[in-house]
Amino acid sequence: MTWLALNGESSAAVAGIFANFSAFGRYCADVAAGMRAHYGFDDAACVFFGFFAADVPEIEAQAPAAIQAGIDAHRLDVHEAPLCARLFQSYERQFWNTLADEFPG
Repeated sequence: MTWLALNGESSAAVAGIFANFSAFGRYCADVAAGMRAHYGFDDAACVFFGFFAADVPEIEAQAPAAIQAGIDAHRLDVHEAPLCARLFQSYERQFWNTLADEFPG
């Protein structure tokens, strides 16, 4: 993810982040809810997760336009955008699976 953000085509990075954004937001909302329900954490303790759980309507409008601009300018191949999206989702899944493996319920 970092390599793509630093070295890759910006519209490819947008494709990956955009695909992952809503999933990450749902995970963060679930973590915050679990922290509150099971451990008694208050809103201040869950602020990180609350921040990323919030909807960001601007992304829904801006990301597809940025991806399309990369495709139209021939900087992003139409097959590369889905690959970036799958990679970001895969890395996200690996992150959460690692946490689950290291800290079983």
